[in-house]
Amino acid sequence: MRILLVEDHAELSRLVAKALQDARLTVECAMDGADADALLHTQEYALVILDLSLPRMDGLDVLRRMRARGSKTPVLVLTARGGLNDRVQGLNLGADDYLAKPFELAELEARVKALLRRTQGNENLVLSCGALSFDTVSRMFTYGGEPLALTPREHSVLEALINRAGRAVSKEKLFDEVFALEDDANRDAIEIYVHRLRKKLERLESGRVAITTLRGLGYLLEVAK
Repeated sequence: MRILLVEDHAELSRLVAKALQDARLTVECAMDGADADALLHTQEYALVILDLSLPRMDGLDVLRRMRARGSKTPVLVLTARGGLNDRVQGLNLGADDYLAKPFELAELEARVKALLRRTQGNENLVLSCGALSFDTVSRMFTYGGEPLALTPREHSVLEALINRAGRAVSKEKLFDEVFALEDDANRDAIEIYVHRLRKKLERLESGRVAITTLRGLGYLLEVAK
């Protein structure tokens, strides 16, 4: 599940991104409004965390342009501009929540999770494939009811696959969801994490689940035959 964090303060951006990554979320960062607007034209996100005081394009303009394009992506406004008029303007433009700086990372994480739960609507809170289950609220994988130990990268790959269980997921789609815009990431790294996940799943005996490679299409998560 990818989140776009738009924050021009480098250290705060790093701290927020790490906290959300520790909560098993994939975070993509933009340092100014123009870059954020360009990303929102071409990429899909589960949530946007948006500062207001940004270089090149104000956060309210980013939000206004999002909603003008018909985007329903939830937006959490995160800013030092905590006056009533700013809050009202942001909410009137379509922000879903508002958190003023300074803030506690625990509160930010709680608000992010609440927004993600709210936007899931009537979707299942627990996704399953055979004995493998993923709780979309706690963001934990279990296998046969027991917690499944995964690294953050393995978790992101498996989440992308279980979200589309029974359907092929291309290598490019997996790469975009797992690595976001990391400049030093190699697309072949996806094969490494798929290999590691296969090894972990093969060691589990009951209700076995497999990751199948479909030539030219990508990877498929399915109950092993």
